[in-house]
Amino acid sequence: MFRAMAASITAMVLMLVIGPAFMAWLRRNRFGQNIREEGPEGHKTKEGTPTMGGLLIWFAVLVPFVIFSHLSVAAFAVLVCTLGSAFIGYLDDWTKIVRRRSLGFRARYKLLLQLLLTLVVGFIALRFAGLDTRIEWPAPRVLIDLGPIGFYALIFFVIAGFSNAVNLTDGLDGLAAGTSAIVLVAMAGIAFIIARHEHDPGMYDLVILAGCIAGACLGFLWFNAFPAEIFMGDTGSLGLGGAIAGMAILTRTEILLVVIAGIFVVETLSVIAQVVSFRLFHRRVLLMAPLHHHFELRAWSETKIIVRFWIIAAIFAGAGFAIYYANF
Repeated sequence: MFRAMAASITAMVLMLVIGPAFMAWLRRNRFGQNIREEGPEGHKTKEGTPTMGGLLIWFAVLVPFVIFSHLSVAAFAVLVCTLGSAFIGYLDDWTKIVRRRSLGFRARYKLLLQLLLTLVVGFIALRFAGLDTRIEWPAPRVLIDLGPIGFYALIFFVIAGFSNAVNLTDGLDGLAAGTSAIVLVAMAGIAFIIARHEHDPGMYDLVILAGCIAGACLGFLWFNAFPAEIFMGDTGSLGLGGAIAGMAILTRTEILLVVIAGIFVVETLSVIAQVVSFRLFHRRVLLMAPLHHHFELRAWSETKIIVRFWIIAAIFAGAGFAIYYANF
Protein backbone atom coordinates (compact mmCIF):
# COMPACT_ATOMS: atom_id res chain seq x y z
CA MET A 1 0.00 0.00 0.00
CA PHE A 2 2.92 2.32 0.71
CA ARG A 3 4.22 1.80 -2.83
CA ALA A 4 0.79 2.65 -4.27
CA MET A 5 0.64 5.89 -2.27
CA ALA A 6 4.21 6.80 -3.20
CA ALA A 7 3.52 6.08 -6.88
CA SER A 8 0.34 8.18 -6.81
CA ILE A 9 2.10 11.14 -5.20
CA THR A 10 5.01 10.85 -7.64
CA ALA A 11 2.63 10.93 -10.61
CA MET A 12 0.88 14.00 -9.23
CA VAL A 13 4.15 15.84 -8.55
CA LEU A 14 5.44 15.02 -12.05
CA MET A 15 2.30 16.58 -13.51
CA LEU A 16 2.75 19.74 -11.45
CA VAL A 17 6.46 20.08 -12.29
CA ILE A 18 6.36 19.30 -16.01
CA GLY A 19 2.92 20.79 -16.75
CA PRO A 20 3.90 24.45 -17.36
CA ALA A 21 6.72 23.59 -19.77
CA PHE A 22 4.53 21.11 -21.63
CA MET A 23 1.71 23.66 -22.01
CA ALA A 24 4.21 26.24 -23.32
CA TRP A 25 5.40 23.69 -25.90
CA LEU A 26 1.81 23.03 -27.01
CA ARG A 27 1.19 26.76 -27.43
CA ARG A 28 4.37 27.27 -29.47
CA ASN A 29 3.31 24.48 -31.81
CA ARG A 30 -0.30 25.71 -31.93
CA PHE A 31 -1.80 22.45 -30.71
CA GLY A 32 -5.07 24.12 -29.74
CA GLN A 33 -8.58 22.82 -29.23
CA ASN A 34 -11.11 23.24 -32.04
CA ILE A 35 -14.62 23.82 -30.65
CA ARG A 36 -17.56 22.23 -32.46
CA GLU A 37 -20.05 24.70 -33.91
CA GLU A 38 -23.12 23.00 -32.41
CA GLY A 39 -21.75 23.14 -28.86
CA PRO A 40 -22.83 25.60 -26.15
CA GLU A 41 -22.18 29.22 -27.10
CA GLY A 42 -20.08 29.84 -24.01
CA HIS A 43 -17.50 27.29 -25.18
CA LYS A 44 -16.37 29.50 -28.07
CA THR A 45 -14.00 31.29 -25.69
CA LYS A 46 -12.15 27.98 -25.18
CA GLU A 47 -11.08 27.85 -28.84
CA GLY A 48 -7.31 27.48 -29.10
CA THR A 49 -6.73 26.22 -25.54
CA PRO A 50 -3.80 23.74 -25.65
CA THR A 51 -5.00 20.16 -26.02
CA MET A 52 -3.50 16.64 -26.05
CA GLY A 53 -2.69 16.97 -22.35
CA GLY A 54 -3.24 13.22 -22.22
CA LEU A 55 0.33 12.80 -23.44
CA LEU A 56 1.53 14.40 -20.21
CA ILE A 57 -0.85 12.28 -18.12
CA TRP A 58 0.51 9.02 -19.52
CA PHE A 59 4.12 10.10 -19.12
CA ALA A 60 3.40 10.95 -15.47
CA VAL A 61 1.78 7.52 -15.05
CA LEU A 62 4.49 5.42 -16.68
CA VAL A 63 7.47 6.79 -14.74
CA PRO A 64 6.25 5.95 -11.21
CA PHE A 65 4.59 2.74 -12.37
CA VAL A 66 7.89 1.39 -13.72
CA ILE A 67 9.68 2.47 -10.54
CA PHE A 68 7.26 1.13 -7.93
CA SER A 69 5.54 -1.88 -9.55
CA HIS A 70 6.63 -5.48 -10.11
CA LEU A 71 5.68 -5.22 -13.81
CA SER A 72 3.23 -8.11 -13.53
CA VAL A 73 1.30 -9.56 -16.45
CA ALA A 74 -2.03 -8.37 -15.02
CA ALA A 75 -0.80 -4.78 -14.84
CA PHE A 76 0.72 -5.11 -18.31
CA ALA A 77 -2.69 -6.15 -19.69
CA VAL A 78 -4.35 -3.08 -18.14
CA LEU A 79 -1.51 -0.88 -19.38
CA VAL A 80 -1.98 -2.22 -22.93
CA CYS A 81 -5.70 -1.45 -22.69
CA THR A 82 -4.93 2.02 -21.36
CA LEU A 83 -2.18 3.05 -23.76
CA GLY A 84 -3.87 1.34 -26.71
CA SER A 85 -7.01 3.41 -26.07
CA ALA A 86 -4.85 6.52 -25.58
CA PHE A 87 -3.15 5.87 -28.94
CA ILE A 88 -6.55 5.70 -30.65
CA GLY A 89 -7.37 9.01 -28.99
CA TYR A 90 -4.03 10.46 -30.12
CA LEU A 91 -4.82 9.60 -33.73
CA ASP A 92 -8.17 11.32 -33.34
CA ASP A 93 -6.58 14.41 -31.74
CA TRP A 94 -3.90 14.64 -34.41
CA THR A 95 -6.53 14.43 -37.16
CA LYS A 96 -8.42 17.33 -35.59
CA ILE A 97 -5.28 19.46 -35.31
CA VAL A 98 -4.08 18.77 -38.85
CA ARG A 99 -7.50 19.37 -40.40
CA ARG A 100 -8.32 22.30 -38.08
CA ARG A 101 -11.75 20.98 -37.18
CA SER A 102 -13.56 19.58 -34.13
CA LEU A 103 -14.15 16.12 -35.63
CA GLY A 104 -11.45 13.45 -35.91
CA PHE A 105 -11.54 10.29 -38.00
CA ARG A 106 -14.74 8.34 -38.51
CA ALA A 107 -16.36 6.37 -35.67
CA ARG A 108 -16.19 3.13 -37.66
CA TYR A 109 -12.38 3.29 -37.79
CA LYS A 110 -12.22 4.03 -34.09
CA LEU A 111 -14.42 1.01 -33.34
CA LEU A 112 -12.28 -1.17 -35.60
CA LEU A 113 -9.14 -0.18 -33.70
CA GLN A 114 -10.96 -0.82 -30.41
CA LEU A 115 -11.91 -4.27 -31.69
CA LEU A 116 -8.26 -5.04 -32.46
CA LEU A 117 -7.30 -3.77 -29.01
CA THR A 118 -9.95 -6.04 -27.47
CA LEU A 119 -8.42 -9.07 -29.16
CA VAL A 120 -4.95 -8.20 -27.84
CA VAL A 121 -6.13 -7.49 -24.27
CA GLY A 122 -8.31 -10.60 -24.21
CA PHE A 123 -5.46 -12.79 -25.45
CA ILE A 124 -3.07 -11.46 -22.79
CA ALA A 125 -5.70 -11.85 -20.05
CA LEU A 126 -6.61 -15.43 -20.99
CA ARG A 127 -3.20 -16.72 -22.07
CA PHE A 128 -0.83 -15.05 -19.61
CA ALA A 129 -2.74 -13.31 -16.78
CA GLY A 130 -4.53 -16.39 -15.48
CA LEU A 131 -8.09 -15.35 -16.35
CA ASP A 132 -10.68 -17.66 -17.85
CA THR A 133 -13.87 -16.93 -19.76
CA ARG A 134 -15.99 -16.60 -16.62
CA ILE A 135 -17.35 -13.30 -15.37
CA GLU A 136 -18.60 -12.46 -11.91
CA TRP A 137 -22.18 -11.52 -11.10
CA PRO A 138 -21.73 -9.28 -8.04
CA ALA A 139 -24.77 -9.85 -5.81
CA PRO A 140 -25.02 -12.67 -4.98
CA ARG A 141 -21.48 -13.48 -6.07
CA VAL A 142 -21.73 -16.04 -8.89
CA LEU A 143 -19.31 -16.93 -11.67
CA ILE A 144 -20.87 -17.26 -15.12
CA ASP A 145 -18.96 -18.90 -17.98
CA LEU A 146 -19.52 -16.98 -21.22
CA GLY A 147 -17.24 -19.06 -23.39
CA PRO A 148 -14.55 -17.49 -25.61
CA ILE A 149 -16.92 -15.69 -28.00
CA GLY A 150 -19.09 -14.30 -25.21
CA PHE A 151 -16.04 -13.23 -23.22
CA TYR A 152 -14.49 -11.33 -26.12
CA ALA A 153 -17.87 -9.75 -26.95
CA LEU A 154 -18.26 -8.56 -23.37
CA ILE A 155 -14.79 -7.05 -23.06
CA PHE A 156 -15.21 -5.31 -26.42
CA PHE A 157 -18.40 -3.76 -25.06
CA VAL A 158 -16.58 -2.74 -21.86
CA ILE A 159 -13.50 -1.30 -23.60
CA ALA A 160 -15.32 0.49 -26.41
CA GLY A 161 -18.24 1.49 -24.21
CA PHE A 162 -16.34 3.02 -21.32
CA SER A 163 -13.53 4.62 -23.31
CA ASN A 164 -16.16 6.41 -25.40
CA ALA A 165 -18.24 7.15 -22.29
CA VAL A 166 -15.36 8.99 -20.63
CA ASN A 167 -14.80 10.80 -23.93
CA LEU A 168 -18.44 11.96 -23.92
CA THR A 169 -18.06 13.15 -20.32
CA ASP A 170 -14.99 15.22 -21.20
CA GLY A 171 -16.98 18.32 -22.08
CA LEU A 172 -16.39 20.61 -19.10
CA ASP A 173 -13.16 21.75 -17.44
CA GLY A 174 -12.00 19.08 -14.98
CA LEU A 175 -15.09 16.89 -15.31
CA ALA A 176 -13.49 13.81 -16.89
CA ALA A 177 -10.28 14.02 -14.85
CA GLY A 178 -12.12 14.34 -11.54
CA THR A 179 -14.72 11.64 -12.17
CA SER A 180 -12.09 9.24 -13.55
CA ALA A 181 -9.91 9.72 -10.46
CA ILE A 182 -12.89 8.89 -8.23
CA VAL A 183 -13.73 5.72 -10.17
CA LEU A 184 -10.10 4.59 -10.24
CA VAL A 185 -9.77 4.98 -6.46
CA ALA A 186 -12.73 2.62 -6.07
CA MET A 187 -11.16 0.18 -8.56
CA ALA A 188 -7.87 0.36 -6.64
CA GLY A 189 -9.76 -0.53 -3.46
CA ILE A 190 -11.28 -3.60 -5.11
CA ALA A 191 -7.88 -4.70 -6.46
CA PHE A 192 -6.43 -4.27 -2.95
CA ILE A 193 -9.12 -6.52 -1.44
CA ILE A 194 -8.37 -9.22 -4.01
CA ALA A 195 -4.62 -8.87 -3.47
CA ARG A 196 -4.95 -9.22 0.31
CA HIS A 197 -7.25 -12.23 0.01
CA GLU A 198 -5.44 -14.10 -2.76
CA HIS A 199 -1.87 -12.84 -2.05
CA ASP A 200 -1.58 -11.98 -5.73
CA PRO A 201 1.33 -9.65 -6.66
CA GLY A 202 -0.45 -8.85 -9.93
CA MET A 203 -3.37 -7.33 -8.05
CA TYR A 204 -1.00 -5.22 -5.96
CA ASP A 205 0.40 -3.90 -9.23
CA LEU A 206 -3.13 -2.97 -10.30
CA VAL A 207 -3.47 -0.94 -7.10
CA ILE A 208 -0.23 0.87 -7.98
CA LEU A 209 -1.30 1.47 -11.59
CA ALA A 210 -4.72 2.79 -10.58
CA GLY A 211 -3.00 4.99 -7.98
CA CYS A 212 -0.63 6.37 -10.61
CA ILE A 213 -3.48 7.27 -12.95
CA ALA A 214 -5.60 8.79 -10.18
CA GLY A 215 -2.60 10.81 -8.98
CA ALA A 216 -1.86 12.01 -12.50
CA CYS A 217 -5.51 13.06 -12.87
CA LEU A 218 -5.32 15.09 -9.66
CA GLY A 219 -2.13 16.77 -10.86
CA PHE A 220 -3.76 17.46 -14.21
CA LEU A 221 -6.71 19.09 -12.45
CA TRP A 222 -4.33 21.80 -11.20
CA PHE A 223 -4.18 23.07 -14.79
CA ASN A 224 -7.48 21.67 -16.11
CA ALA A 225 -9.81 23.04 -13.42
CA PHE A 226 -12.13 25.85 -14.53
CA PRO A 227 -11.04 27.93 -16.37
CA ALA A 228 -8.85 25.28 -18.00
CA GLU A 229 -5.34 26.10 -19.17
CA ILE A 230 -5.09 22.78 -20.99
CA PHE A 231 -7.42 20.00 -22.21
CA MET A 232 -6.60 16.29 -22.06
CA GLY A 233 -8.06 15.64 -25.51
CA ASP A 234 -9.11 12.20 -26.71
CA THR A 235 -5.57 11.04 -25.90
CA GLY A 236 -6.48 11.48 -22.26
CA SER A 237 -10.19 10.66 -22.16
CA LEU A 238 -10.07 7.47 -24.27
CA GLY A 239 -7.02 6.34 -22.30
CA LEU A 240 -8.78 6.91 -18.98
CA GLY A 241 -11.78 4.95 -20.21
CA GLY A 242 -9.44 2.17 -21.34
CA ALA A 243 -7.79 2.14 -17.90
CA ILE A 244 -11.14 1.82 -16.13
CA ALA A 245 -12.23 -0.94 -18.53
CA GLY A 246 -8.93 -2.79 -18.14
CA MET A 247 -9.16 -2.65 -14.34
CA ALA A 248 -12.68 -4.06 -14.50
CA ILE A 249 -11.65 -6.92 -16.82
CA LEU A 250 -8.67 -7.99 -14.70
CA THR A 251 -10.64 -7.77 -11.43
CA ARG A 252 -13.71 -9.49 -12.93
CA THR A 253 -15.95 -6.52 -12.16
CA GLU A 254 -17.22 -5.90 -15.69
CA ILE A 255 -20.87 -6.11 -14.55
CA LEU A 256 -20.35 -4.09 -11.36
CA LEU A 257 -18.61 -1.39 -13.41
CA VAL A 258 -22.07 -0.20 -14.46
CA VAL A 259 -22.50 0.96 -10.85
CA ILE A 260 -18.92 1.95 -10.00
CA ALA A 261 -18.62 4.09 -13.14
CA GLY A 262 -22.31 4.98 -13.11
CA ILE A 263 -21.68 8.65 -13.88
CA PHE A 264 -20.27 7.66 -17.29
CA VAL A 265 -23.21 5.32 -17.88
CA VAL A 266 -25.67 8.16 -17.17
CA GLU A 267 -23.83 10.50 -19.57
CA THR A 268 -23.89 7.85 -22.31
CA LEU A 269 -27.55 6.99 -21.77
CA SER A 270 -28.41 10.68 -22.04
CA VAL A 271 -26.90 10.75 -25.54
CA ILE A 272 -28.67 7.52 -26.54
CA ALA A 273 -32.01 8.82 -25.23
CA GLN A 274 -31.56 12.10 -27.11
CA VAL A 275 -30.76 10.37 -30.41
CA VAL A 276 -33.51 7.74 -30.14
CA SER A 277 -36.15 10.30 -29.12
CA PHE A 278 -35.26 12.66 -31.96
CA ARG A 279 -35.19 9.94 -34.63
CA LEU A 280 -38.42 8.26 -33.53
CA PHE A 281 -40.50 11.18 -32.28
CA HIS A 282 -38.63 14.22 -33.67
CA ARG A 283 -38.42 15.58 -30.13
CA ARG A 284 -35.47 16.16 -27.81
CA VAL A 285 -35.60 14.93 -24.22
CA LEU A 286 -32.73 17.26 -23.25
CA LEU A 287 -31.83 20.77 -24.29
CA MET A 288 -28.48 19.33 -25.42
CA ALA A 289 -26.66 16.03 -24.91
CA PRO A 290 -24.60 14.81 -23.11
CA LEU A 291 -26.35 15.58 -19.83
CA HIS A 292 -23.82 18.14 -18.57
CA HIS A 293 -24.59 20.37 -21.57
CA HIS A 294 -28.30 20.21 -20.70
CA PHE A 295 -27.57 21.78 -17.33
CA GLU A 296 -25.32 24.38 -18.98
CA LEU A 297 -28.27 25.50 -21.08
CA ARG A 298 -30.39 25.55 -17.91
CA ALA A 299 -28.02 28.35 -16.79
CA TRP A 300 -26.12 26.30 -14.22
CA SER A 301 -22.56 27.55 -13.81
CA GLU A 302 -19.83 25.28 -15.11
CA THR A 303 -18.28 24.88 -11.66
CA LYS A 304 -21.64 23.92 -10.12
CA ILE A 305 -22.17 21.19 -12.73
CA ILE A 306 -18.65 19.84 -12.30
CA VAL A 307 -18.75 19.66 -8.50
CA ARG A 308 -22.20 18.10 -8.46
CA PHE A 309 -21.17 15.50 -11.02
CA TRP A 310 -18.11 14.71 -8.90
CA ILE A 311 -20.42 14.16 -5.93
CA ILE A 312 -22.67 11.87 -7.97
CA ALA A 313 -19.60 10.00 -9.26
CA ALA A 314 -18.44 9.47 -5.65
CA ILE A 315 -21.87 8.12 -4.67
CA PHE A 316 -21.87 5.66 -7.58
CA ALA A 317 -18.27 4.57 -6.92
CA GLY A 318 -18.89 4.19 -3.19
CA ALA A 319 -22.04 2.16 -3.79
CA GLY A 320 -20.24 -0.13 -6.23
CA PHE A 321 -17.35 -0.66 -3.83
CA ALA A 322 -19.79 -1.39 -0.98
CA ILE A 323 -21.63 -3.98 -3.10
CA TYR A 324 -18.35 -5.69 -3.94
CA TYR A 325 -17.10 -5.65 -0.35
CA ALA A 326 -20.40 -6.98 1.04
CA ASN A 327 -20.44 -9.89 -1.40
CA PHE A 328 -16.72 -10.73 -1.49
